[in-house]
Amino acid sequence: MDVKTAFFYVFAFIMLFAAFRVITARNPVHAVLFLMLAFSQAAGIWLLLKAEFLAITLVLVYLGAVMVLFLFVVMMLDIHIDSLRQGFWRHFPLALAVGAVISLEMAVVLFGGFRTGEAPMVPETVTNAAGQVVQYSNTKALGSLLYTKYLYPLEIAAVILLVAMVTAIALTLRERKDSKKINPADQVRARASDRLTIVKLAPTQAPVPAEPAPAAATEEVKK
Repeated sequence: MDVKTAFFYVFAFIMLFAAFRVITARNPVHAVLFLMLAFSQAAGIWLLLKAEFLAITLVLVYLGAVMVLFLFVVMMLDIHIDSLRQGFWRHFPLALAVGAVISLEMAVVLFGGFRTGEAPMVPETVTNAAGQVVQYSNTKALGSLLYTKYLYPLEIAAVILLVAMVTAIALTLRERKDSKKINPADQVRARASDRLTIVKLAPTQAPVPAEPAPAAATEEVKK
């Protein structure tokens, strides 16, 4: 076993352990942290396969943005763990059956595509369309493959992500009775007269005459 194979087994073991802890952790913050660990190990495997662009993209996009956003959202939300776990064992057989079906389908697809043999060698230089010898770039090769052979699957995935984004915005902007919101259109149409009322008062007022004291009280003061 060479060093590369040893690193692969180490990254794969840690990634599988982190993925298992994601679905078994009782604390949602711990689950998000284990998910970040799984993504980091996946990035290490991409580096072993000499796919540096995918590894850096995985670290920057998922670890640097998405997972940190998830972590802040989970920490700010008031999540009741006990209410989430109610009915877990009642739905566990159905969840187990669905997970088994998905695992079998993935195994059929993955093992059907695996072929024993040596790993493909990445060339250091290639010849471009003009006949010039240039340095090989896996980023350029990935972009050419995505926008030529896999163009239609890429466009379908983009449409699905767009629909998901629009749906998330629509769910966020729905009317809720338990939240206070301000309509920006009402703020723009607001005028000074709607916010402030000026009342005119006289500059001076005549003093109010004092009432005369009773006679009995005056005699007592004199005594």
